[in-house]
Amino acid sequence: MIAEDENKTDQIQTKQCRTRVSAAFNHNLPVSEEKLLVKRLLDRYARLGKIGRPVLNTSETVTVNFDLSLIQIVDVDEKNQVLVTNIWYNYVWTDHLLKWDPEEHGNISNIRVPSDRIWLPDILLYNFADTRLKEQREALVVVNYTGGTLWMPQAILKSSCFFDITFFPFDDQECKLKFGSWTYDGFKVDVVFRSAPKMDLNDYMLSNEWDIMENVAVRNVRKYACCPEPYPDLTFRLRLRRKVAFYSFILILPCALLSLLTLVIFWVPPESPAKLQLGMNIFVAFFLLLLLLAESVPHAATVPLIGAYFCLSMVMITLSTVFACVVANMFFRGVRVHRAPYWLRAVMIDGIARVLFLRDQVMDKNHKEQSKMRNWNVKVTGENNKKFPAADAKFAKVRLLENKDEKMSASSDTLEPSVPDTVIEQHDDRQSLMRSAILEEVKAIREMLDKVQEKKMKLEEREKLVREWRVIACVTDRLFFIVYVLVNVIGVLVIFVRK
Repeated sequence: MIAEDENKTDQIQTKQCRTRVSAAFNHNLPVSEEKLLVKRLLDRYARLGKIGRPVLNTSETVTVNFDLSLIQIVDVDEKNQVLVTNIWYNYVWTDHLLKWDPEEHGNISNIRVPSDRIWLPDILLYNFADTRLKEQREALVVVNYTGGTLWMPQAILKSSCFFDITFFPFDDQECKLKFGSWTYDGFKVDVVFRSAPKMDLNDYMLSNEWDIMENVAVRNVRKYACCPEPYPDLTFRLRLRRKVAFYSFILILPCALLSLLTLVIFWVPPESPAKLQLGMNIFVAFFLLLLLLAESVPHAATVPLIGAYFCLSMVMITLSTVFACVVANMFFRGVRVHRAPYWLRAVMIDGIARVLFLRDQVMDKNHKEQSKMRNWNVKVTGENNKKFPAADAKFAKVRLLENKDEKMSASSDTLEPSVPDTVIEQHDDRQSLMRSAILEEVKAIREMLDKVQEKKMKLEEREKLVREWRVIACVTDRLFFIVYVLVNVIGVLVIFVRK
């Protein structure tokens, strides 16, 4: 009955169209058969209404063949977690209300009708992230005489996407675009792929920032506990890889150069003020790079590894600057304080310094200088290099007195027959005074030599303290250098090798 009524209605509409055609010719207005056909089909839709699926039987399923053509990746908004793409929709379905017989209409096989005048499938993007209520542009619908309908609107899609910036700028991002009917279940409106399960890239415009590494799609059918009907959807997945050429020049290369320049800090002598100045300048440079990185990446919960590397480098530079002060303090510490603790000497000088080949380099150099001084003393003073010990002074005093006594006794023996006793007594008193004066001078000389010897021993002990503290300072500086190199190597391995 419905089909018979529809045929009668079509016949009536055909007569009305012919009447309008004759009226148009009477008024000298040319009207094409295509225009009359479009008007007849749209009048049918206007009479029946575009609300409701265009099927002859309620149990019939409208199968929508769906596809996407990617034209351009407009933007990857990592800050707002939004992917902006320029795409073309491809909808193909059968509309029973848009069928006609080509023989009755001048062999017209297809026409174009406005999309707002007919039924359209409500295939929408599930992860829609746009403030606009409508994302697509108006486009005419191509209709075939068999009822086959093709609709290809253009749209700027803003889809929500989670971006992981851990490996920025060497990161891969995966975004999904999920499409399905918003209100119909799978028994009413089914959605399938029109062609291959992926986006069409024939008209794709290459992006300056991203490369498409993977382009796949999958059809999912979900069922819920509340309802037995299936709910199909088509999920298109894009895996994008960032082009690192730009970031290599503004982030990676300066970071590498600053890291190499940081190594120079450890080659500057501990007592040089340039060590602190260079460390502070490199710290400021890393801070500027960190600010530039903060402007390039979104404020997310995850921190990029290169940002962590920048912060770690800043921490290491800060510690190296602080340790440079400690090393400089150690370098000059022996001049004004006591000897280093035993445990520190045992660990640094006898232990780590030997492993790092620093103890022999510093201690042996001073030992050679002392050997040269001892050899010079031997050449000047003879084989006896003793510094006038007390026993030698007493021995010299006794020998001197014995020689004087022998000479005095000999002279007294020769003068005794002819010299009076008073003269001899006066001579003995004079000799006693001379002997006392000589003894006092010898005693003063001995005390002076003892003071010189004591002062020299103190100077040698002080030089020994200075050498020990300088060895400890050099060992500490070398340890900081090794730690910095290890941290940099581990950081590079984590960023590049792990990726």
